[in-house]
Amino acid sequence: MAFSSVKKIFFSVHFYIVTCLLALMLFPLSWPIKLPGEFWVKQVLTHVVWAGLFYSNMLFFTPKLLYKNRVILFVLLMIAILVFVVYLNNWLDDITGCKAAMAKLFKGLGKKFSEGDHSYNYWTIISALVILGVSTIIAVSKKIKGDQAAFQATQQEKISSELSFLKAQINPHFFFNILHTIYALSDSNPSAAKDAVYTLSHMMRYVIYETKNDLTDLAKEIKFIEDYIKLMRLRLSADVQVIFEKEANLRNHEVAPMLFLPFIENAFKHGISGVHPSYIYIDISQAGNKLKLEIKNSLFEEQTAYLEESNGIGIVNTKRRLDLLYAGRYTLKAERDVAAKEFTVLLTFDFK
Repeated sequence: MAFSSVKKIFFSVHFYIVTCLLALMLFPLSWPIKLPGEFWVKQVLTHVVWAGLFYSNMLFFTPKLLYKNRVILFVLLMIAILVFVVYLNNWLDDITGCKAAMAKLFKGLGKKFSEGDHSYNYWTIISALVILGVSTIIAVSKKIKGDQAAFQATQQEKISSELSFLKAQINPHFFFNILHTIYALSDSNPSAAKDAVYTLSHMMRYVIYETKNDLTDLAKEIKFIEDYIKLMRLRLSADVQVIFEKEANLRNHEVAPMLFLPFIENAFKHGISGVHPSYIYIDISQAGNKLKLEIKNSLFEEQTAYLEESNGIGIVNTKRRLDLLYAGRYTLKAERDVAAKEFTVLLTFDFK
């Protein structure tokens, strides 16, 4: 804990600011002459002024003026500060006696020193410009970083809220269909209905506990799909063929919960006919860091309008979830082959 605090202080911008000011203040110690006490008094006072100027600009002038696009007032203030520091520098020379002491020192060394020479004021202006420039850059950078962090937090909050809303829409839609299945079995096949209730309890546990999180294990998501298929098979006739394949030894990754269900649910809802033989084929496989879900089902003429519009609640919401969670990392293709009387959905996304 202590090491973490020390590390935080070391990498703080204030640490480097204070270090640079101290280094500049003590730099004359490297000169090959002994400087008078008046010089060091002025040196300390000057750097106190520099520090005050730096933090005043970084914490007050820039936020109050530049952040609010009051650029002209900010520029005028900077000019006024430059004039002020020149007069302040001369005033410090007078009250500390620094200039007179330095003239005496140089005279003793046999060197020329003119008390009327104000060329060093240019160095004062340059120093002030550097301090004002650096403090402005730091303040603006801090503002930009803060705005970016606020924007990202707002976006993340928006995404989380929208995902919660989308999941809330998908779950009731799913249970509505499942309960209809169990209701249909309760009279015709009580044993199957009982088995369906047991399977549904496992699925409800998944929905209640796993969908609270943004991500879940791929293995749990696939088990959820298997339970769903098992449940749906209870009401299918012998004319319906359901094939579910998954690659052996799938590497476990984290995925969004109930991401695959709407596509599979759509296949069961629209790929089965009560009068014609029909089929549903589901395959899950991996290639490197990419996961592929492929679904094929029978296509009937009466379903064409729905498939062209593709406006089922579950499908639309899942597309939106994919855009939010895997933007730029997924592909989704839905193709209708009239000649082969087959509808195909191919979803791939990258775990990276």
